[in-house]
Amino acid sequence: MAERFGWSDEEARLRNAICEIGSLCYQRSYIVGADGNISGRLSDGTMIITPAGAMKGFLSPRNLAHVDMRGESVDDGPKCSSEVGIHIVSYEERPEMKAVLHCHPPHCVAMTVAGIDLQVPIIPEIVVTIGGIPPPPNPPPPTHAPPPAHPAVVRGADTLVMKNHGSVTVGTNLLDAYKKLDMIEHTARILWLAHAVRGGIDPLPDEAVQKLLETRNALGLSTLNTLENQCGFDEKG
Repeated sequence: MAERFGWSDEEARLRNAICEIGSLCYQRSYIVGADGNISGRLSDGTMIITPAGAMKGFLSPRNLAHVDMRGESVDDGPKCSSEVGIHIVSYEERPEMKAVLHCHPPHCVAMTVAGIDLQVPIIPEIVVTIGGIPPPPNPPPPTHAPPPAHPAVVRGADTLVMKNHGSVTVGTNLLDAYKKLDMIEHTARILWLAHAVRGGIDPLPDEAVQKLLETRNALGLSTLNTLENQCGFDEKG
């Protein structure tokens, strides 16, 4: 396939991986209909991204858009997603990241609608890995540009959820970005169930949180953690 369409092996693998992740997100109801968008960055700095209006559960490798970091097409392929700005800003702020998933996980979005704090330390595995999900920036404006708080949040966190809109997760590859999406939606669902049963939750004590964070060194974790860097605990993110 790579030879037939003039793609490098790297580009062919990325195009196929985006289709697989899109199908997985659709199966898990993280994306429905034509919602959301998925991208991966190539070693030359350009990105492959889902096209405007595409159903993410039924993507084809040859029907993905290939654009530069201004969102302009570098071939004669389809037009890219109108929300490409979210991806561009994410890559600019986190140059080490190679994949961005913008999805609409229902429990995560519901928590923002209800005004429930997703940064509260509840699940030990989340505390140790990503820390939490910082308070959401406002939804993107009608132009589909990133919300004003997006750059500040993505500098200090691998995950964010835009109020009334959807999530953004960044990763060193597509599977890494998907893993974080899976984690935050699972956490949001647990919080949703807890609030439905009790009407509230008890966060882990500060001492327990500190002990969990101290295990990161032993586990060899050097990734961003919002509880360590205090992302979302002040106005700057």
